[in-house]
Amino acid sequence: MASIKDVAAEARVSVATVSRVLNDHPSVSPAARAQVLAAVETLGYRPNAVARSLRTDQTRTLGLVISDVLNPYFTELARSVEEEARALGYSVIIGNADERPELQDHHVRTLLDRRIDGLLVSPTDGGSPLMLDAARAGTAMVFVDRWIPGMDVPVVRADGRTAIHDLVTHLHTLGHRRLAIIAGPAATTTGSERVDAFREALQAYGLPLPDAYIGQGDFQAASGRRATEEFLDLPEPPEVVFAADNLMALGALDAIRARGMRVPDDIALAAFDDIAWFVHTDPPITAIAQPTPELGRAAVRALVDRIEGRPPQSVTLPARLVVRRSCGESPGEPPYPHTSPHTSPQRSNT
Repeated sequence: MASIKDVAAEARVSVATVSRVLNDHPSVSPAARAQVLAAVETLGYRPNAVARSLRTDQTRTLGLVISDVLNPYFTELARSVEEEARALGYSVIIGNADERPELQDHHVRTLLDRRIDGLLVSPTDGGSPLMLDAARAGTAMVFVDRWIPGMDVPVVRADGRTAIHDLVTHLHTLGHRRLAIIAGPAATTTGSERVDAFREALQAYGLPLPDAYIGQGDFQAASGRRATEEFLDLPEPPEVVFAADNLMALGALDAIRARGMRVPDDIALAAFDDIAWFVHTDPPITAIAQPTPELGRAAVRALVDRIEGRPPQSVTLPARLVVRRSCGESPGEPPYPHTSPHTSPQRSNT
């Protein structure tokens, strides 16, 4: 990414002249201004993304880049972010990455160019040079739900590890032994973390997780459908499909019904990221619920702390298992019927 020094060299002027042009100072000659603006265009220089020090005022505006606005989890998260920001005197501009890294960076760049005061991001993958440069330049930033390892940015997220162990304990108690997972993208922290927690929980019961029982998804319904179709085509299909997000779970349900099969009579289904719709499916789906409104509010508070000069803190809140009827439960099944032999949940060190 071009720096202000690169712009000065391209325009053959001083860094101070570039700074004056970018701040619309009247002392710069028309010729010098034209040279600088031409260099900015040639190099694709983004002053608000890389040179935070050039900012002279606050807009009382926050940027939020979410992974998929069609995912009810992120819709609820965005609503809580907007409500908390408004209560603190800030407005929010939202960008939808649609689980595409290039679209994510487009929104980040656009928001920074609009001179927002701070940025909330749920990253679509494990790395973004643009966000790394912005963070190094001092942009106020907080990761929510997902994060980029190695970046010194506060993280607000839910810890689903304990809830996944509770789910496996619940399934084991019901007599299920062949458990499969539809995983999210390995490039995302939530995608890899949920698979690791699921494998760890199975190992605690001496249960295997064969490669054939790991379906690769992308947090979209179509991938849940494809992965489940592959599971059902196996010589020994799984007894349970655990989808690592709600849209993939709905895709899995479509695939099961398309085969003329019923949940849970023919195959059980569970999901990560509980949504209101799961109560209305037939049967209602057992799921892991994240404290989504609390995450949104905590993320805004952490970002505003950073903007207003207070030390921001990473926050980790617990997810919980919500037992319904999609895994063969009896009416009134308690959420945690037995004690699982899992280890303590991991916490964020950010």
